[in-house]
Amino acid sequence: MRYLVRARVKPGREGDLMKAIETEALGQGSVAEGEYLRNMKDARLCEDQTARWVEICYCPTPLLEERPYWEEYFELTRVQDAHDRRNCRDENGSEPWACGDCDCTVRLEEKLKKTGTPFLDSLGSAVGKDVACNVSHAIIPTAGKR
Repeated sequence: MRYLVRARVKPGREGDLMKAIETEALGQGSVAEGEYLRNMKDARLCEDQTARWVEICYCPTPLLEERPYWEEYFELTRVQDAHDRRNCRDENGSEPWACGDCDCTVRLEEKLKKTGTPFLDSLGSAVGKDVACNVSHAIIPTAGKR
């Protein structure tokens, strides 16, 4: 299933989050390890100061596996289905693990790209770093089967 996540960086955690992204330690140890970096690359900072991204999660409860990793740096303000569950091939059992290669949220993701500003740029500004120099070297995997 794919979820639209809204979150605010916890006060004082900006530098730690940036370091975790730069060193590719964000989500380390999680079954969804590489997904965290992709999420941060795609995240947008909106006017209400929430970062938003579309996240793939196969857990029976939304972000069950990922929540502790995110909550180290973020207050998760809202996690909602990014599309109709009835149409999710993984959720309805017609194609297990389909979410990794599914295009069901393409329209939502395109809309997000036009909303707010790139989260990594905003985070870099908050901690006084040039993100283009410091984060672009990170291996940011594309969504795929975990």
